Amino acid sequence: MGYCCRENPSVEYSGFQHLGRLAMKRPWEANPSASLARRLGKSAAELGATSGGSGCPDIWELDNGDIAIVGRDLTTDYQGRLPGDVSIAADERLVVIPRAMLLAAKPDIPDV
Repeated sequence: MGYCCRENPSVEYSGFQHLGRLAMKRPWEANPSASLARRLGKSAAELGATSGGSGCPDIWELDNGDIAIVGRDLTTDYQGRLPGDVSIAADERLVVIPRAMLLAAKPDIPDV
């Protein structure tokens, strides 16, 4: 198994942290039953970041407070050029969204 955190090699892709013989769940897991609650910022159409077809980037707050990002999956493209303290687990993806989309979402993101 590979490691998902280079600074802490005891954290593994499997979703469990192994400390000797004791296995513990990762500190955070995505909840697949959470619902999309509200868009953060503006839609891709409002920002001119879409041609009107399918596959528009987006940022959503889930009903449990987590954030969902819809973007281009560039995991493979970035895999060999990640900074030393960044890694991508087998169940994670590196997605890219337009800068304007995140800037437009900034007022909707609370400070705490």
